[in-house]
Amino acid sequence: MKNNGAMPIPQQDNIRNKLLLRNAMEKISGCDPAQLQSVLAEIYGENGRWRGSHPINELDNAAAIAEQAWGPLRTSFPDLERRDEIMVGGRYRDRHGTVQDLVACMGHYCGTFKKDWLDIPATGQPVFLRYGEVHHIKEGRIALSTCLWDVLDVIRQAGFWPLAPSWGTEGRWMGPITCDGLVLSEQDMDQGMASIEQTLAMHATLAAYKDHEGKGREGLLTMPQKQHWHEKMMWYGPSGIGTTRGLAGFVDFHQLPFRQFWPGRKGGQSILDDEASTGKISDSGHYIQIGDGPYSVTGGWPSVIANNLGGGLFGSGVTGRKTEMRVMDFYLHHEGKIRENWVPIDTLHILMQMDVDIMQRVRDQFGRNRLGLRH
Repeated sequence: MKNNGAMPIPQQDNIRNKLLLRNAMEKISGCDPAQLQSVLAEIYGENGRWRGSHPINELDNAAAIAEQAWGPLRTSFPDLERRDEIMVGGRYRDRHGTVQDLVACMGHYCGTFKKDWLDIPATGQPVFLRYGEVHHIKEGRIALSTCLWDVLDVIRQAGFWPLAPSWGTEGRWMGPITCDGLVLSEQDMDQGMASIEQTLAMHATLAAYKDHEGKGREGLLTMPQKQHWHEKMMWYGPSGIGTTRGLAGFVDFHQLPFRQFWPGRKGGQSILDDEASTGKISDSGHYIQIGDGPYSVTGGWPSVIANNLGGGLFGSGVTGRKTEMRVMDFYLHHEGKIRENWVPIDTLHILMQMDVDIMQRVRDQFGRNRLGLRH
């Protein structure tokens, strides 16, 4: 694949990066809150950056990361635990030719919701905040964290729902069926490269498919993507979309609605090709393409750009506007096919671009503002 920047990485380096990341996350979630900023300064250094789901978005230094990201999370969930379901790593040469060492994780933060978080009213009950995270490791520190935390799912668990019903099934994501998602031992590098190649081959079938004949659902079920998916595939989508099973579930409850809502969307190599033709270079496209044993990971900030020309998804109408999508994909390759796909998406950021401010809805309809109260 011409857009595959995945590179082999010495296994000792890969394991060292993953252990470094695991230890750093344990310090962040377990340290005395009063020491959080100094801990983050040690982990991120002077130039460390953090970017994540709306409404937190992009932060440029350890003080901002402490004040706006980890600090509020630790305050709202004082007994916070981090539970990784997947931890994999790899090396990627990005579009600018820079080689990046990366560690990618999927899992759930667990804690008792003691104080309001992001204006979501606390419940006093356990909450599972699912995450997809990619951390750039450089010289023994985290240079950049990209954290897609499912804020909308916390709103759901708090007992509020500010959207139309999801097409898929809402609920906590399952871990890999193979129970081997924490990849902390040496792996076959050829297997890792084969994993990411299979993922990118599947991506290519999606990018190439244009429904000129109007086949709709049937076209998606029979197009070349079918050869890459396991017959018992699971597709785990973010809150607002939900989880699906089997290729038919994937098509009916995610793929077809998205294609109708955003026809002609572009991602991956098609974004790069457009920029090459116009001379306009941005940060779009993938910042990660790695394979580690039977797992692969891709992600972009954004990884998909599309004009909203259809309606119905999320209960929204047509805006005609360009939409950028922050997306990660974690894949398990099993029995020669893609068996499971976990997909963190910054749904709130997508909706903001359509003038749907979910956090304002929470404040106005469900939060303390509705009662005329403040924190």
